[in-house]
Amino acid sequence: MINWKIRFKNPLFISQLLLSFIVPILGYFGLTAQDITTWASLFSLLVDAFSNPYVVLLVVISVWNAVIDPTTRGVQDSNLAKQYEFLKK
Repeated sequence: MINWKIRFKNPLFISQLLLSFIVPILGYFGLTAQDITTWASLFSLLVDAFSNPYVVLLVVISVWNAVIDPTTRGVQDSNLAKQYEFLKK
């Protein structure tokens, strides 16, 4: 079990999760963020990315690496982290 409520309160986790979607897609197609200048180009890029099984695999692996806690066994948070209701300072 993962404490999603507390994770989504952390802006660092949100940015890490967003980058885990964006970076593999841009990297595969050899683009930078500055190359996406219209909504049409963004939509086209996303359609191309999710039509390609290799890119989808890259995104899944990247998201997996952003979500797992390497200090615990498996894909769950520690017992202490599961009890958090607020971010630690």
